[in-house]
Amino acid sequence: MEEITAQELKERLGRSDKMQLVDVREPAEFEICNLGGELIPMGELPKQANRIRRDIPVVVICHHGFRSAQAINYLSQRLGYDNLLNLKGGIHAWAIQVDPSMAVY
Repeated sequence: MEEITAQELKERLGRSDKMQLVDVREPAEFEICNLGGELIPMGELPKQANRIRRDIPVVVICHHGFRSAQAINYLSQRLGYDNLLNLKGGIHAWAIQVDPSMAVY
């Protein structure tokens, strides 16, 4: 599974690289802090996978990187996605390494 660090993601967003952000946390977690993008909670993936693009890189985000890894395994093994990147350390890593003003939980 390919991963992207918080710093690498910051650089790619800064260059306005084409990519989709998919957050697989629950809505209450997303309200605390998020990077924008699509909110598709883990349990909704089977029904809402059609919202995830196949033509550009997709960064999958969760709290610490574990649920996003599970989501990537599901999407790649069951649905054939091959353009997914796991945010290493999740949104928590982003808050610690990139944006210390972001709320953590």
